[in-house]
Amino acid sequence: MHGYELRKRLNLMLGWGRVLSYGSLYPTLKKMLRASLIEETMTTKTPGTPVSKRPRITYQVTPAGTREFQRLMSEVGPTAWEDDNFDIRFAFFSSTDMEIRLRVLEGRRTRLQERLDRVQQQLSMTQKEVNRYAAELQRHGVESVEREVRWLSDLINAERSGGAVSPDAANEGHPVRETAAEPSRPATIPPTE
Repeated sequence: MHGYELRKRLNLMLGWGRVLSYGSLYPTLKKMLRASLIEETMTTKTPGTPVSKRPRITYQVTPAGTREFQRLMSEVGPTAWEDDNFDIRFAFFSSTDMEIRLRVLEGRRTRLQERLDRVQQQLSMTQKEVNRYAAELQRHGVESVEREVRWLSDLINAERSGGAVSPDAANEGHPVRETAAEPSRPATIPPTE
């Protein structure tokens, strides 16, 4: 696909928390071209589309690119569960072996639990020194990490039991395991007037 469509799809897939800019997309595409992980093709106007003044460049993954993607998705280690990489790895979990998924999820959970323990120790020491807004911000951070740890635990349990994972009907921000006896219910949206 061409760069515009690629950026649009990646932003949709990765969600609002990670917006891919053209300033990072095109240098990355050029780097991948130099490494022969992708190839580019110039396309001309196709029937039924508006007239374009210049040819459109489309990109396609090469066999070497597919092998590199598989290699990267099979790596397990600190880079797989750090903040900068975890959400991207998670978005491609369907292309990953279950054992690797479990190791990445467990590594992420351990890393967050360590961070949570550190922050909670600091909170108890600095509670008297911060104003109420700084304390509220710290509390919000702790709650966010606690919520992600619960979410990861649910994912790990679902992976181990072979269950499907879907959004929680209460929309608490973490998936739950679906069972035949208790399927997740879709959230209801109240009608607008």
